[in-house]
Amino acid sequence: MKAIRRFTVRTVLPEQLQPLHELALNLRWSWHPETRELFRSVDPEVWAAVGEDPVRLLGEVPAARLAALAADRRFLRRLGDLHDDLRDYLAGPRWYQSAPPVGEAGSPLPEAIAYFSPEYGIAAALPQYSGGLGILAGDHLKAASDLGVPIIGVGLFYRHGYFRQSLDRDGWQQERYPLLDPDELAVSLLREEDGSPCRVDLALPAGRTLGARIWKAQVGRVPLLLLDSDIESNAPADRDVTDRLYGGGSEHRLLQEMLLGIGGVRAVRTYCRLTGHRAPEVFHTNEGHAGFLGVERIRELVAPAEQGGRGLDFGAALEAVRAGTVFTTHTPVPAGIDRFDRDLVARHFGGDAALAGVPVDRVLALGAESWHGGDPKLFNMAAMGLRLAQRANGVSTLHGEVSRSMFNGLWPGFDSAEVPIGSITNGVHAPTWIDPAVVRLGAGQIGAERADEAITTGEARRWTGIERIGDEEIWEVRRTLRAQLVEEARRRLRTSWRQRGAGDAELGWTSGVLDPDVLTIGFARRVPSYKRLTLMLRDRARLRALLLDPQRPVQIVVAGKAHPADDGGKRLIQQLVAFADDPAVRHRIVFLPDYDMAMAKHLYPGCDVWLNNPLRPLEACGTSGMKAALNGCLNLSILDGWWDEWFDGRNGWAIPTADVSGPERVDPDSPEAERRDDIEAAALYDLIEHQVAARFYDRGADGLPHRWISMVRHTLVTLGPKVLAGRMVREYVERLYAPAAAAQRALAAGSGGTDHAGARELAEWKARVREAWPAVRVEHVEAEGCREAQELGSALELRVQVSLGALEPADVEVQVVSGRVDESDRISDAAVLALKPAGGPDLEGRHRYEGPLALDRTGPFGYTVRVLPTHRLLASPAEPGLVAAPVESGGMDAGVLR
Repeated sequence: MKAIRRFTVRTVLPEQLQPLHELALNLRWSWHPETRELFRSVDPEVWAAVGEDPVRLLGEVPAARLAALAADRRFLRRLGDLHDDLRDYLAGPRWYQSAPPVGEAGSPLPEAIAYFSPEYGIAAALPQYSGGLGILAGDHLKAASDLGVPIIGVGLFYRHGYFRQSLDRDGWQQERYPLLDPDELAVSLLREEDGSPCRVDLALPAGRTLGARIWKAQVGRVPLLLLDSDIESNAPADRDVTDRLYGGGSEHRLLQEMLLGIGGVRAVRTYCRLTGHRAPEVFHTNEGHAGFLGVERIRELVAPAEQGGRGLDFGAALEAVRAGTVFTTHTPVPAGIDRFDRDLVARHFGGDAALAGVPVDRVLALGAESWHGGDPKLFNMAAMGLRLAQRANGVSTLHGEVSRSMFNGLWPGFDSAEVPIGSITNGVHAPTWIDPAVVRLGAGQIGAERADEAITTGEARRWTGIERIGDEEIWEVRRTLRAQLVEEARRRLRTSWRQRGAGDAELGWTSGVLDPDVLTIGFARRVPSYKRLTLMLRDRARLRALLLDPQRPVQIVVAGKAHPADDGGKRLIQQLVAFADDPAVRHRIVFLPDYDMAMAKHLYPGCDVWLNNPLRPLEACGTSGMKAALNGCLNLSILDGWWDEWFDGRNGWAIPTADVSGPERVDPDSPEAERRDDIEAAALYDLIEHQVAARFYDRGADGLPHRWISMVRHTLVTLGPKVLAGRMVREYVERLYAPAAAAQRALAAGSGGTDHAGARELAEWKARVREAWPAVRVEHVEAEGCREAQELGSALELRVQVSLGALEPADVEVQVVSGRVDESDRISDAAVLALKPAGGPDLEGRHRYEGPLALDRTGPFGYTVRVLPTHRLLASPAEPGLVAAPVESGGMDAGVLR
């Protein structure tokens, strides 16, 4: 019979064991080996059965065992020490508390930062993630905790999380969505002082209200607030708004993103009110899903003082919000951006659903695809994110370049290199992803305390000494980790085949799958077409030859999930599974279903080589290879994402990229794409056979592959400090959070008793400049001494006349832009020099600017001039999106010298 109601019955812990509850509810246990070992010792069998989840462990361990532990003085001493260690970790000063002020003005660091993401990969025991975006967000919070950065995380609580994956007999992906019980998770309800659950409410069309309660997960020092719409006061459809990650239709997704952004800001305000936590000075939007947080913050500022607002007009509120907002894009293609029907957005921000003081037309303008080729019927979440953030970044150097090109239309008149989108390369949280055996290997050389600092902070100086680790020690650890992966893969493979309908009598062969002494290649990620799961299958005969080579065999472990609605991705998995099912090769290649954090912690350390072969440049960063590198695994990858940035020829191998351009580059069915895949697959086979396998099996007289081990050591020493989330979060603090906080303070500052005088000033200035800009013109450019051929080291004296209309010289900067020119006279590698005003306006009101242009490079050389608006409160000269150039130049290609 089926139960009509389900609930959790929790064990009552003896008083002596109460600290176990506090340790279990702080997710620091997920990256703290000593705490995990303490929980394992409570009951090793139950610990394994509950998937190494402390909350479930404490709910299922027998009462007799708890009574025995309560009388075990040795266990109680360990418990007390770890409880004290957690409290010291939570309260003691860390990097952030002693970090110096940033910038020339020595601006103090932000008092708090709110970090919004649609998903978080904190631990397998809290399944609120689907892939790289969520894992990155989880690593960001964990690294912030280790560094003491005062972040508040904000997300949604999905009752079904992401799906669990299995295969049917034919290798077709099957999905199931187990219901998550919050009482069995490391979360607690945020409650008002009277004990009632806190809630936030959003007005919806037709008089509906979407309510949500707030679960709090404690991630070390960082609170993570998760909004849950599954409450009785909501209509049935609205209860399902937070049912699962990336599910449902367009309106369902819009409601999720409204709840995340608007409801998330309200949840932060509630949390700060109840706990006394400092209010965030900076809001960080991790991808466009949470972009509506800026709209809610505008509503707060335009509200009258009697309602707790500041009474600003929309323009001033927009500038105040932009100053304190950071937007990170993870998307390298327009198709990856959330876009909604404009009328759908209008319906949810107009009429009785409108936010007070926020006109629906202003909301729609924030997401408008106003550039050439944009769709006027769509609302673009990334465009809104960029318009609402004064600072933005991509997640690798190459992705920053791609993003500047992709979003160039938001800054018309500027070359893509000048688009104000920077880059901070992602990192990974080493304490989560590095195997304890690798930590012990390093600690043996540099000491446990320095090893802990090295993997937490991400500074190269702390890694000094790792290069002294001996070859034999490295190889022994690598073989041990490989053997652990082999055992885990066999276990998971048997489980998978049982789910596919096989009986135990059919599965004897699984005990011989993989070999702990064979070169092991790993490939695990989501399965969209651009990641090319099946590139390795382009020439199946050659792949078989590599797998079955009698002297230098290769084995491959593959994992990955396709989106439930992506039948193309499911077909790719089915093709790979069909190949791996072949009895001739199934001992050398396996597909492991249900890729998640628990599986990943075995995969990354256990592989010798991590394979990544996306379509360049469609991999924004690709952090799985970073996690592998931290464990001494070498990368074999297309030069994309982070690998394009940090491959040095000694830390792995680069797969050559075929030269395919235009739409064919991303169309998998085009003839050009077929040719590209054939070329790159052939290059991959050649690398594996002639370089990777050759080096792995090249053994010295002592049986060790010394040249391979040298590459492993080099990887640990050089990539270790770079790939860390600690390094990444420090860069966010120094390059984005601190400047954003300083800008926010400048705009919030009062003047003459006027609140937010800076925001009002900037908004009024922008409005005045936009109105006057059509009259701004470059009238005349004169270059004294200009000849067709110039000598290196000489200079031109430039005189420029400009009309400013109603603007003053203080409102603009006149620049000369120079550099090498191509055959069409387009300037590349441009240098920018500001010209100086020379006297007042002439009789026709024109202003003259002068300055020398040094000719400091040889070859075809050119220059142009332009006028840009300038103001002390701008973060970038391109921020207003206005530029005036000589009419005859049509852009940056005037004044060519050859």
